[in-house]
Amino acid sequence: MSAGIPAQGAALRLNGIDAGYGGFEVLHDVSLDIAPATVAALLGPNGAGKSTLLRVASGLLPPRKGRVEYGGADVTKWGAARRSRAGLCLIPEGRGVFPELTVRENLRLLAKRGAGAEAVDMAMSVFPALRPSIGRRAGALSGGQQQMVAIARAWLASPQVVMLDEVSMGLAPLIVEEIFKALAALREQGATVLLVEQYIDQALALANTVHLLDRGRLVFSGASAEIDRDTVRRSYLGMPSTSPGGQNTKTRR
Repeated sequence: MSAGIPAQGAALRLNGIDAGYGGFEVLHDVSLDIAPATVAALLGPNGAGKSTLLRVASGLLPPRKGRVEYGGADVTKWGAARRSRAGLCLIPEGRGVFPELTVRENLRLLAKRGAGAEAVDMAMSVFPALRPSIGRRAGALSGGQQQMVAIARAWLASPQVVMLDEVSMGLAPLIVEEIFKALAALREQGATVLLVEQYIDQALALANTVHLLDRGRLVFSGASAEIDRDTVRRSYLGMPSTSPGGQNTKTRR
């Protein structure tokens, strides 16, 4: 894990966050704690403020009110680059790779000096689905493969907190399964994961805790086992209580 931030208390804490864009307020007094080495799912309908919350946590959007704490340190005034160097990683919607570089080159960028080849081998052992594409340009890969590269890069960086914004968006179910295996590998590495995800069942199966946003306000925080999935689908996501044919349920955008 990255140095420079004390490993105490909550890995990530947002306290009384108000945030928005221009004259439009998106988040209203949002507070949540994420314990170290756990997975937290952030759910809610389209427009609830999920991506905005990740932008505030990562330093891309300053809050209008409230504090952001990372590993016990107040990082509210830190920029995104400084937070990233300290081990707070955001994988945004729409992939996080350098398209003109090969998969190998993308991975070597995150390796420690002198350990490039070893790091790539380690990444391939955790993400074997990438091995056949190791020499291809990342921009030529499928969307699912690019997401795998992005998560593998995060894994090599050994972050303390990884935030992921809809990493399964637009991907086939089989690819989504591989994505969630990769997220499990991040958790096993000891990273704390904050996950905004459209596949509700997979997200809740992976998550220790769930935070539910509705119209910019936090309406539920607790253990994933405590949440009523049918209520979430019907009341907050506008979905039927069960998935047709038993397929994995996704949130609407």
